[in-house]
Amino acid sequence: MKIRAQIGMVLNLDKCIGCHTCSVTCKNVWTTRQGMEYAWFNNVETKPGTGYPSDWENQDRYHGGWKLDKGALHPRMGNKSGIMKGIFANPHLPQIDDYYEPFTFNYSILHKQAKFKTPPSARPYSMITGRLMEKIEKGPNWEDNLGGTFAKRSQDKNFDQVQKEILKEFENAFMLYLPRLCEHCLNPTCVAACPSGAIYKREEDGIVLIDQDACRGWRECVSACPYKKVYFNWQSKKSEKCTLCFPKIENGEPTICSESCVGRIRYLGVMLYDQDQIKALASTPDAEDLYDAQLKVFLDPNDPEVIKEARKQGITENYLKAAAASPVYKMVMDWKIALPLHPEFRTLPMVWYIPPLSPVQTAVDSGELGINGILPDVESLRIPVRYLANLFTGGKEKPVTNVLKKMLAMRAWMRAKSLDESPNPEILPEAGLSEAQVSEMYRYLALADYKDRYVLPTRMVKPNEDAYREKAEKGFDTNNSNRPRTNLFGGI
Repeated sequence: MKIRAQIGMVLNLDKCIGCHTCSVTCKNVWTTRQGMEYAWFNNVETKPGTGYPSDWENQDRYHGGWKLDKGALHPRMGNKSGIMKGIFANPHLPQIDDYYEPFTFNYSILHKQAKFKTPPSARPYSMITGRLMEKIEKGPNWEDNLGGTFAKRSQDKNFDQVQKEILKEFENAFMLYLPRLCEHCLNPTCVAACPSGAIYKREEDGIVLIDQDACRGWRECVSACPYKKVYFNWQSKKSEKCTLCFPKIENGEPTICSESCVGRIRYLGVMLYDQDQIKALASTPDAEDLYDAQLKVFLDPNDPEVIKEARKQGITENYLKAAAASPVYKMVMDWKIALPLHPEFRTLPMVWYIPPLSPVQTAVDSGELGINGILPDVESLRIPVRYLANLFTGGKEKPVTNVLKKMLAMRAWMRAKSLDESPNPEILPEAGLSEAQVSEMYRYLALADYKDRYVLPTRMVKPNEDAYREKAEKGFDTNNSNRPRTNLFGGI
């Protein structure tokens, strides 16, 4: 057993209001440099929809993630020789039109002229070519709030095995916001696909980063990432991605997207896992079993044997204490209300989501959903359950219905208590919860304080014989000159 620590995140989609504050703050901090205008390390998509970049979930087109070939795990884009063959002409790369052509507006004309013969307007121009644009064709949130036609939204990959004629009648009542960022996977395909070995997963906290010195701009990582969260900087000719705000994480502070979140939907914490099990669990034959398989990789931070072994392997005390109090562990393992995004990609993602109650609650309020025993009959609401299963559990509906039942039970129980009524004692057993669990769930999901939502230790620093060399690592380059990039001693 090889114990490692991983910073994980949970997002409660039931509280996301789709305000894009997380996207804007992340953009202002990380991707305002030339060459990254089109890149959004964090973006909020409206589902159903094809997302950003277009159709990113369709791995038949982009070939991201892993696949099983005769029981062996290989990148979907090919083995080592296959990747090297296409290194100069990668047919699976998303194009700029799949993202959008970044634009700004010519505001100066509004200030230069005193009078206009026609109503004044600021025309858009491209931030890549600098030329005026006749029409803005796309943006990072082009499908916001179900914008666009149903014909386009119906191309969403999560509509597989869903009758679109029935869905079209239901679409006005079914919508959810999906904030997305790098998953900092336990089994990242981008790391495996990089010919330069520039992408690495940090041992102390599991954050996946790109060494800007080692990157040679082959862009294999862009294709390999099934979530399309690696971006190519056309100015520096290097790839960049979400860093999980590691300078803040190292100081025990939350990411900028978490701290600025208006709905307080994000939770950060430490998860302990067994690195030796990753390959076997990611090779689970049936995609529907991958969610349950990933749960097996996590270790109980309160188990004395796990604590003893973790100390032996160099996990520091502050990390062990943070893991024991982790809100992520509670939601993923204790209550099982958080689910991974597309586990069928086999990357073992570490940003998890609590599914929204909105489609279920809408059906309850309108009288369209019957009662099965004490709680609403969630299983009868086929369309959103199947859609959410395709999104979060590889198509397996049972975990999704279990989560929805638990959330409905918590809501019914706490509503009765807040109205000084006697809650129905049959509600909790039907959802598989105890009263203590419901009270704690309610505290974390509705009332959690800052220190409860973000349980982060300071950086786990191990002795390093060559501290000077460690310090010399380079970050993003903001110098747009064409001079050769060298270190202090003239090396590349």
